[in-house]
Amino acid sequence: MRQACAGSFRVQVLSQGWARPLRSEARALGSRRGRRCIVRQVLLLCDERPWVFARTVIPVTSLHGPQRHLMHLGSRPLGAVLFADKSMRRGVVELTRIAPAHGLYRYATANLQRKPAAIWGRRSVFRVGGRPLLVSEIFLPGIGNCPL
Repeated sequence: MRQACAGSFRVQVLSQGWARPLRSEARALGSRRGRRCIVRQVLLLCDERPWVFARTVIPVTSLHGPQRHLMHLGSRPLGAVLFADKSMRRGVVELTRIAPAHGLYRYATANLQRKPAAIWGRRSVFRVGGRPLLVSEIFLPGIGNCPL
C-alpha cells in the first residue's frame, strides 16, 4: 500500500479497545464468541483518501510475552510489524463480497459519504509466536485510483 501510494500514506486509528468479536471472527480464530479481544479498526489513507478499512482482532491469549507490543501500535501499520517478525505465519487468505447487511460493512463505510452497493474484502489468521490474530482488510471505493 505504501509503495502504491505516490503521495502521502498514513494510518488513521478509528478505535482500539476490548470488544467481543463478530461471530465469523470468533469462528476464524477458533475461540468462543463471547471472549473479549483487542479490536483495532483503522483506515489506510493515500493523500487523505481512504483506500482500506482494516480490522484486527487479537485474543487476550495472544497478548503475552513479546506479542504485548501489538496493543501499542498507535498509528504504525500492523503489516509492517507482522512482516518484520520472523515467527509470523500467515494462514489462508479468504476473499468475500460484503453487502450492507453484514456487520463489517457498517464499520468499513461509517466514514464514507457515499455508500457503495457492496465492497470486497479479505482476511487471514496470522500466527505470531504461534499465537493467532485475525486481520480483515476491506477495500474502499477510493482504492480504484490505486495503480496496482
